[in-house]
Amino acid sequence: VRGDKPLTPAAVLVPLVVREDRLNVMLTKRTENLKNHAGQISFPGGRVDDNDRDAQHTALRETEEEVGLHSRHIEIIGELDEYIVGTGYLVNPIIGVIEPPFELTPQEDEVAEIFEAPLDFLIHPENFERFAREFNGQTRHHFAITWQDYFIWGATAGMLINLYEVLHR
Repeated sequence: VRGDKPLTPAAVLVPLVVREDRLNVMLTKRTENLKNHAGQISFPGGRVDDNDRDAQHTALRETEEEVGLHSRHIEIIGELDEYIVGTGYLVNPIIGVIEPPFELTPQEDEVAEIFEAPLDFLIHPENFERFAREFNGQTRHHFAITWQDYFIWGATAGMLINLYEVLHR
């Protein structure tokens, strides 16, 4: 619960793409016209619908809606810790492995771009930068990862750090 408002359940897919020589992470850049998290780098996902069976169903449904990737291409291998986002969401990150070939069709209203970044780069501790910024009159600290021209911060960076922790337990 955030203040007196309950958190909204949501789920994302942490898509690991098998390439010849490495694993990549598939990420999206959100369009600038969205109400929440406009222009940010994120995993495909969204709020739980009443018809969703569980968080895994939500993550797969949202992935198909946002990037056009059907669940038949995704093998679920686990979950990360739940993540509370400052905008009031309780996010359940689901880890899925994707074997090419596959085709993507971005949902133009939500997704400006789909790209892949190397998993080993994104979860290397030397690439985690710590930032502070003002939000609603309070100083908030967060991590960020810069890969090429992409600035990955907030919940997405937090989940990547959690992925690093899970893989190194």
